[in-house]
Amino acid sequence: MENIVKTPRLHVPVMPVEVLQGLDLKAGDSVIDGTVGLGGHATLILERTAPTGRLIAIDRDARNLVVAKENLAAFGERVSYVRASYADMAKHARDVDAVFLDIGFSSVHVDDASRGFSFQSEGPLDMRYDTTMGETAADLVNGATDVELAEILRVYGEETMARRIAGAIVAARRAKKFVTTTDLATVITTLIPRHGKTHPATKTFQALRIAVNDELGELKRGLEAALQVLKPGGRLVVITFHSLEDRLVKHALRDDDRWDAVKKAIKPGREEQVANPRSRSAKVRIAIKR
Repeated sequence: MENIVKTPRLHVPVMPVEVLQGLDLKAGDSVIDGTVGLGGHATLILERTAPTGRLIAIDRDARNLVVAKENLAAFGERVSYVRASYADMAKHARDVDAVFLDIGFSSVHVDDASRGFSFQSEGPLDMRYDTTMGETAADLVNGATDVELAEILRVYGEETMARRIAGAIVAARRAKKFVTTTDLATVITTLIPRHGKTHPATKTFQALRIAVNDELGELKRGLEAALQVLKPGGRLVVITFHSLEDRLVKHALRDDDRWDAVKKAIKPGREEQVANPRSRSAKVRIAIKR
């Protein structure tokens, strides 16, 4: 059984004003939050749709759902909780007024060393959002060929030294299998000395996380699922934090004539970037179902 931490934690929602403007909610609306996390944006959505609006709160991470239930307890039966991928939202709801997606991993994952997302502290090399299924990052780095690893690092991490890093990983695992985050980070820092603020393992860890959780595939399926669950005129708001994700969303909304899409992404204002550094890379895109 999973060791689930039940301590409620606060979450600072990114670009809250822009998100609410994009969702254009009114009292009584039904909304899917496909990445509820700790419930930061969900709180704002429930306040805006009071007193009768409904929220379907979806997350792959059981620990997030436990904390979200604590943080959203005041809204009672207006919230339904679903442990699932947002790509499967059509299995849980239909004819909703809005869908909200906050893509990527959160600071909660980074801060918990036991989840294996960070090279800053030692933990098992896991990186799964749903720790009950699928291969771990350790499985991937210990089992993939150097060609496969290089492709993952190049495509998902945009790592210019992908082939050298992949070769170093394969060479190192011949002597000892990778078990912890520091096992992997040490190999990379030995190969690429640190220069400047960016840790040399940053892109590798990003690439493995995306691959382990099939994040881009999930995003593609999630955008299609949003079309299935939204009413005509329903609104989709997506926050992305990386160019790979944003590019996928941009093209999906632009190229599918079932969407009326806002042409330009919305970026956070300078004041929010200073107050909440995590928001600096955020982009909001909004679309309306025809």
